[in-house]
Amino acid sequence: MLINNTSDLVQNIKDRKYHSVVITTHHKPDGDAMGSTLGLFAFLQEFIDDVVVCTPTDYAENLFWLPGNAMVIDFEQSPGVVSGKVAAADLIFCLDFNRLSRINQLGELVNESKAYKVMIDHHLDPEDFSEFTYWNHEASSTCELVYLWIKEAFGQGFITKEIATCLYTGLMTDTGNFQHNNTKPFTLRLAADLMEFGANHLEIHANIYDVFTLDRTKLWGYCFYKKLEIIPECRTALIYLDRDELRQFHVQTGDTEGLVNFGLGLKDIVMSVLIIDRTERVKMSFRSKGTFPANEFAAKYFDGGGHRNAAGGHSKETLNETVAKFKASIQLYKKELQAI
Repeated sequence: MLINNTSDLVQNIKDRKYHSVVITTHHKPDGDAMGSTLGLFAFLQEFIDDVVVCTPTDYAENLFWLPGNAMVIDFEQSPGVVSGKVAAADLIFCLDFNRLSRINQLGELVNESKAYKVMIDHHLDPEDFSEFTYWNHEASSTCELVYLWIKEAFGQGFITKEIATCLYTGLMTDTGNFQHNNTKPFTLRLAADLMEFGANHLEIHANIYDVFTLDRTKLWGYCFYKKLEIIPECRTALIYLDRDELRQFHVQTGDTEGLVNFGLGLKDIVMSVLIIDRTERVKMSFRSKGTFPANEFAAKYFDGGGHRNAAGGHSKETLNETVAKFKASIQLYKKELQAI
């Protein structure tokens, strides 16, 4: 279901009534987050002189090649600069998240800002913090929504090769290279449109997926050989990593991206979980097949959420306590998991 109350926003942009715009996205941005923000960044420069992308944290190096990346400001690296940009903005776009807590301390600044807020997102249960909203939980990605918003409100003539490249990246990554169940016929037609606008699917795929470092390769091999656990009665695969293991393999932002998906490739597995001790809290990723609601499970036990088959959560308990809680909790869903 689409919620769209951006008609006044669109007209104001066309009339060039905004002069300073900030675009931001969630903690540890992924391909959809950076693709949508940089795609929108390239588009808005046609109408607004002062546009900037500010991320709450760093992100994986395999996204650094995206057009416009050199202009991104990391709040953790330059808090003063980002604070000044947010304070001076008359419009703030919030992409690929729907709760201000998802952007950490930057969320407090956005909340206090007098700027109009715009939310473009596809996650469930959005908070009511924005004056303008373009939201649809049935969309494959935020990049899909940004493309549709530009095309429908301004015309597809504004879609450049650079914009198409950014948006294709997020479309590809959030659908698991078009293999997840959020891939619909419309998704593939949209991908074809972006290719016609200049997105090179082979180069984008290579830039995202064919860039493993030696340390990352060793980490994944270690996880498969030493850390992979199967809970057969729950048809569940589990990997968990402690701080020492992260240090051992010199883990950088993005090194564990996609690792949780591996479990779903195993025969008879319908739930895959990755649990990592990130020092400040234990982070969790959930992936499922079929009808099992990973987002509801994450929300009930680990203060998380997301999509039915792809969700996240966290815990303030120790790694061992979190793993024990997960193992006990998943047993309560044994029948549901066996039935899939």
